Amino acid sequence: MELALLQGNALAFLFRWIHLLAGVAWIGLLWYFNFVQGEYFKEADASSKSDAIRKLVPRALWWFRWAAMFTFLSGIALVGVKQLTGYGIIVGAIMGIVMFLNVWLVIWPKQQIVIASAEKVAAGGEADPAAAGALAQAGLASRTNTLFSIPMLFFMASSVHLAQLATPVMNASIISLIVVFGIILALALNGLKGKTGPMTSVKGVIHMGFLLTLVLYLAIDLL
Repeated sequence: MELALLQGNALAFLFRWIHLLAGVAWIGLLWYFNFVQGEYFKEADASSKSDAIRKLVPRALWWFRWAAMFTFLSGIALVGVKQLTGYGIIVGAIMGIVMFLNVWLVIWPKQQIVIASAEKVAAGGEADPAAAGALAQAGLASRTNTLFSIPMLFFMASSVHLAQLATPVMNASIISLIVVFGIILALALNGLKGKTGPMTSVKGVIHMGFLLTLVLYLAIDLL
């Protein structure tokens, strides 16, 4: 029994370590795209921007999407091994899953269109008319992921330190569950078909991320 427990703890630690390593890479690249690269593209000349899209962006996106994949898989494994049910962990996990789906189903496919269009133009052809729309959709999904990343990290990191976040999610009030997951769902849907709104600027998305963290925390703590 004791040996099985030690083996279980070792396995859980391995998954947690992989989760942290991959998560640092994923969120670091997400913030790079939003806080650094995007701002550079606003000021870069056409040739410099095209060169970066064709040579730098694909490399960064490779690490970005596979870091997201390993974060997701190790997180699911960790939840399964440790049987984690705390409200904070579940909230963080749901936001992480939405972010993962945005990476693989929206950001990466749309960026492929943008990259292919840039390659076509560099070869002397015409730009793909769908590239501008694809870039906007990828940008909206990326801004949504940046918005979610701030509360996601808060709930993941604090769930073992704040008692109200460690409470099993099944013990939460119906009102709290509706408010918390309703807000997450609404923002996730906006990330697919809505607008960036106050998330358009770097300062705006950071402020909105902290505001969302506060709102979700109060909904868990007070409702």
